[in-house]
Amino acid sequence: MLDLFTIFSKGGIVLWCFQSTSQIFTPSVNALIRSVILQERTGTHSFEHDALRLQYKLDNEFELVFVVAYQKILQLSYVDKFLNDVHLEFRDRYKNQLQNSQWFLDFDFKKNYDRILDAAEQWGRTQAKLPKQMRTFDESFKSKKTVASMIERKDDKDTKKQGKKKKGTNANEDSQMKIQEPLKPEPPKPANNQNGELDEEILMANRLKLAQKLTGQKKKAEKQKSPKPEKAGKKPRVWELGGTNKDLANLERTRDKPEESGDYVPADTNMIGQMKGGIRDLEVESESEEDSDEPEVEIENEKPQVQKKSGGMFAMFKSLVGNKSLSSEDMLPVLDKLKDHLISKNVATDISRKLCDSVRVKLEGKVLGTFDSVASTVKSTLTDALVQILSPKRRVDILRDAFEAKKNSRPYVMTFCGVNGVGKSTNLAKICFWLIENNFRVLIAACDTFRAGAVEQLRTHMRHLNALHPPEKHGNNTMVQLYEKGYGKDAAGIAMEAIRFAKDSKIDVVLVDTAGRMQDNEPLMRALAKLIKVNEPDLVLFVGEALVGNEAVDQLVKFNQALADYSNSSNPHMIDGIVLTKFDTIDDKVGAAISMTYITGQPIVFVGTGQTYTDLKSLNAKAVVHALMK
Repeated sequence: MLDLFTIFSKGGIVLWCFQSTSQIFTPSVNALIRSVILQERTGTHSFEHDALRLQYKLDNEFELVFVVAYQKILQLSYVDKFLNDVHLEFRDRYKNQLQNSQWFLDFDFKKNYDRILDAAEQWGRTQAKLPKQMRTFDESFKSKKTVASMIERKDDKDTKKQGKKKKGTNANEDSQMKIQEPLKPEPPKPANNQNGELDEEILMANRLKLAQKLTGQKKKAEKQKSPKPEKAGKKPRVWELGGTNKDLANLERTRDKPEESGDYVPADTNMIGQMKGGIRDLEVESESEEDSDEPEVEIENEKPQVQKKSGGMFAMFKSLVGNKSLSSEDMLPVLDKLKDHLISKNVATDISRKLCDSVRVKLEGKVLGTFDSVASTVKSTLTDALVQILSPKRRVDILRDAFEAKKNSRPYVMTFCGVNGVGKSTNLAKICFWLIENNFRVLIAACDTFRAGAVEQLRTHMRHLNALHPPEKHGNNTMVQLYEKGYGKDAAGIAMEAIRFAKDSKIDVVLVDTAGRMQDNEPLMRALAKLIKVNEPDLVLFVGEALVGNEAVDQLVKFNQALADYSNSSNPHMIDGIVLTKFDTIDDKVGAAISMTYITGQPIVFVGTGQTYTDLKSLNAKAVVHALMK
């Protein structure tokens, strides 16, 4: 049932391989290495590619990878046990050769492989025949309780009641104090005289008390009847320098106000020429450049793994040599603190857990070097993993691809999508300014036909950009044009017409601005999938905020899933890259970059860092990771 089993080193040397079919498994194994092992996603032990499921196990001591492949339609329960048994057998049998790095040896492992496979299949069949049994009492949580803790005694109830009384409110305490006080003797009743009438002195005293009571009640009634002053209503605030309509002419300070004769806009010429060539790298503030190689997360109770001292001179040197292999129990305290640190820096909770699991799998069984401690080893490994995740698997070179499309006499098409309010139109204008700085003619397709003012916003950007690069400097060719058909129209049709217009007019780049939509809005997600499928853009960019944490995972997963489900295609076009906006508002909480890249596996192409056209950067992976681990 197993189609492939192979053992290879992390350097790429195949030590042993068994293949039961003539199928070519090279693409699947390469996809496993490229998408899982190199991208630090080893927290899960299975990977699916085409019709195959690949399960793997890492040996970090000898830098080996054990991979088994079979059809994913099969449900094989013995694969995990089989992998573990083969791993142990191979290590024990060829331990000396592996320690001496004798990779050229031809490992005769076929008999052992068949024996272990037969035993694993037999174990799987016996497990399948066994009925599912209920959990025993020893496995339950109740069995861990002692008998004494489950017995309720009368004394315990009394102590609990006393404890509850002690934790009561002050009012209860006062009532208890009143109950405990001795009862006061009642005053003696007035004695009658011989004729049965009350004494005159007692009568006078009672009348005096009655008069005092009546006067007190009258005073209370007067207080209650006294009218309260009515609250004054809310009055409008009068500003000191508010002004009136007559002062509008003096208060108008708009610098780029168009003249009545035309659309001329006075341009800020200081930014012209700053965006020629490639995008500059992002610079994240850090305390000092000297500490950039060492992450700055503080771990409490960090102890170097040095053995206890013993007698003799050689014992001193022996204690310095690393012979401690890491286990999950050793790394657990450090990984827990690192996970909390990543979450505090805006990394999604699920992504933080997966990253720490990947580091644990990568380090489990590895032998520490001289003077190394568990905390420093785990931190450096996590730092390398974060840099690897942010480093793009493929390079997105828009200038090169646009030049190539220009040679083929067709426009280069970029589509921008994302949720509401993340800055799609603003960052589209920044990218447009970068393109015209590099002598590309750009057409902006206004496909946001829902939001009021979307077309007017793009028209304003077009006027500003044409003012910065007037047609006179480019042979009377307008560098930026806007293609719009108003509101309420089909976005996919507008984009198709814009691309056709750009091809006829020999415009180099088309930037398609789409409407903002929430990831749960099915009709709008269907419309976006239709736009991408019909027009087949060269690059689909997801615009996301750097402010989001866990929400970034939900947005990207559902956007990718919607593009895959609603395109009705076997090879759907999904998100190709990410534009990370509002990066200047988060200080060192840069975890959204990790979350977005980890989910899609696609690079962050642009980073928005401000409000002007020149505030566009490319991601510097090492700088971002240093800020993240600071």
